[in-house]
Amino acid sequence: MGKTIGLLKVSVLRGLRLVIRDFRTSDPYVVLKLDNQVVKTKVISNSLNPVWNEEFTFSITEPVGVLNLEVFDKDRFKADDEMGYARIGLQQIVSAARLKKFVGTTQGATKIRTVVPDNDNCLAKESCIRCLDGEIVQDACLRLCGVESGEIELRLKWADDPSFAAAAATATPSE
Repeated sequence: MGKTIGLLKVSVLRGLRLVIRDFRTSDPYVVLKLDNQVVKTKVISNSLNPVWNEEFTFSITEPVGVLNLEVFDKDRFKADDEMGYARIGLQQIVSAARLKKFVGTTQGATKIRTVVPDNDNCLAKESCIRCLDGEIVQDACLRLCGVESGEIELRLKWADDPSFAAAAATATPSE
């Protein structure tokens, strides 16, 4: 694994139109994987449109990887049922974070780039990467693969590695 270049905060916001895996509903949760980092949301009982609003932090290394999601239906007495999977490449948000260092911070919202659905991601629609009050943010709606329906809404937020900020602070000449 390469050198850490920053941190990515991933908010799993909600699911939309998820598939039924129990009698009339499902008990969904999301597993997120990036390289050897794995996290899991809480289970939302009896919902096809669950709201998680949970945030997880991943270390980003070179080469930049792909964030993988798997959605499952929690079952008590048998193996959990698959409810679809999705992925989103992180190179675009990393590039935007590097660009921000040259442009500087801004107040308000500044659009940096648009990411379109393609073979490297499972975007349901275009996703905008923007600088929002000095932070690099990407809102993404991912279409679940391997199932009839379902989307997961995420918010990705870039955070520079704290050791970089400390090194920059000590390297900055005082006035």
